Amino acid sequence: MAAEMHLPLFYVQQKFAMTTNRYTLLAAAPDGSPGHLMGVAQQKRMAFKEQVTFYTDESRSRAVFGFKARARIDLGSGYDVTDESGSQIGFFRKDFGASLLRSTFHLEGPGYTGTGQERSLAVALVRRVTDLPFLPIHFDYTDASGAPLMSVERQAAVRDKYTVRVPDPRVDFRVAAAVAVAMDALMSR
Repeated sequence: MAAEMHLPLFYVQQKFAMTTNRYTLLAAAPDGSPGHLMGVAQQKRMAFKEQVTFYTDESRSRAVFGFKARARIDLGSGYDVTDESGSQIGFFRKDFGASLLRSTFHLEGPGYTGTGQERSLAVALVRRVTDLPFLPIHFDYTDASGAPLMSVERQAAVRDKYTVRVPDPRVDFRVAAAVAVAMDALMSR
């Protein structure tokens, strides 16, 4: 993968696996449908320290980026997104105070900071009292001026599927993919 990579539209699809959370990342085809494979992600369930590794393909022979919790127990410490060599390319964390009503995340990368929040307060409140699997969980991330950085929209499907839009070219595909996968993995608990 390149040092920096912008992908304005891609898809994240959760795959069934007994002992891990697995995801495929698909670029959008010219017609907007899911296109070629951009990578796969794998997270061990019930790990003491959250870590997800992204690979080039299903063989999982080459890790190309990932994210890892800064601390084992501190829920507000956040997650570093790193490239293939282990250099930090982004950071995100859940804002637990703001998340009491609507789940809220903070995002940082080279040249930008932003906040993402569930789009619908009504859906957020329903989600807190029920476990309906087909609720349309959508997040919008904006920078300090209110300009859109990225959005993550869950599609109605048996397994979780997300459409990720990244209108801001400063947001590296790897950071956007890490955030989209993390939101699914962290909110599934």
